[in-house]
Amino acid sequence: MNPHRFAWGFLASAPVAAFSAGVALLGLAFTKERRSPFIGLPVTILALFVVWMTISWLMSRDISEEYWTWNRSAKIYLMIFVTLAVLQTKEHIMAFAWVLIGSLAVLGAKGGFFTLITLGNYRVWGPPDTFIAGNNEFALALIMIIPLVYFLQLQVTRKMWCHTLSVVILLCAVAALGSYSRGALVAIVAMGCVFWWRSPKKGEVAVFIFLIAIVMIPMLPEQWWGRMDTISEYQTDASAMGRINAWGVAWGVAKHHFFGAGMSYQYPDYFLLYGKYEAIVRAAHSIYFEILGNHGFIGLLLFLLLWITTYREAGWLMRNARGDSHTLWAAQLGAMAQVSLVGYAVGGAFLSLGYFDLPYNIMVLVVMAKKWVTSGAWQSQELSQKI
Repeated sequence: MNPHRFAWGFLASAPVAAFSAGVALLGLAFTKERRSPFIGLPVTILALFVVWMTISWLMSRDISEEYWTWNRSAKIYLMIFVTLAVLQTKEHIMAFAWVLIGSLAVLGAKGGFFTLITLGNYRVWGPPDTFIAGNNEFALALIMIIPLVYFLQLQVTRKMWCHTLSVVILLCAVAALGSYSRGALVAIVAMGCVFWWRSPKKGEVAVFIFLIAIVMIPMLPEQWWGRMDTISEYQTDASAMGRINAWGVAWGVAKHHFFGAGMSYQYPDYFLLYGKYEAIVRAAHSIYFEILGNHGFIGLLLFLLLWITTYREAGWLMRNARGDSHTLWAAQLGAMAQVSLVGYAVGGAFLSLGYFDLPYNIMVLVVMAKKWVTSGAWQSQELSQKI
């Protein structure tokens, strides 16, 4: 979220994240309450992906040019491992979930309110200087966060909080549509279907989805519908054909460079050599082709395995944790994490968000929850309370 970007003066560009990370690493060095971060198969695959990403970067044509991108990604993955090492209890997991989900949900509610008061005549944009600054990227982040807000709603007991979170979900959906993102429209339809299927309250969710539709459809302006109509006319859309061309370039780079191009395959000679429709350098506009072009077929395989295993771990939670009231929250987390990952898989097919930290943090929630369930942590807590 980078909330300091909304401030003025020195604070807007201050290294807040670096300071926070430094404090966390210092605390990790001195605390005795830490464990190995390798608590699940997805974590091991992530470590292998990070190693391969680093090798790919070192084998790139311009290490210094691509250092910034590698450094940013490496810092994200480092803090993922730190989080896995220090967060262990249910209280830790839930606090992490509230901060992670709430930070984006606040922006989604703000964007949804903006869309409503402007009747959808202006696009919603994400926070500046972040992964999700663009309208398309911000929309995908909101789509991914909606099922997780619903997970939080299932945990609260006060009606006021329950109703508040319902409004937040509605506003996040409105903001996603108000972004004018075509990929977001496809992703929200796919996610909505899985959301309904995975929800324990299918009737309420169906009514809620219907409510969003009847609120939004009448107010969407003509330019929004015109933007969405281009989905079926991609052959005449320069933007769409540019993306398809960039995907072809990624395939060509991966075929001829075992380690991929490095942290970016956006070089003019690659597009001149492998481009089919044009030689203009464009972003990958797909998490799959972004990773393929950057890190080759091995990198893409590790990337896909990471999300497949995370999805399966979430399914394990859904099946094995729902039979006990103490672990029901973990089952609900697994179900909504799966919905969120479907949104990422579909919406990410049209965006360059392969290194975006939100899905990796969802993986953290899933593997930590599974570790908590399999360790029987709630049983020892019950025993200590009785003693």
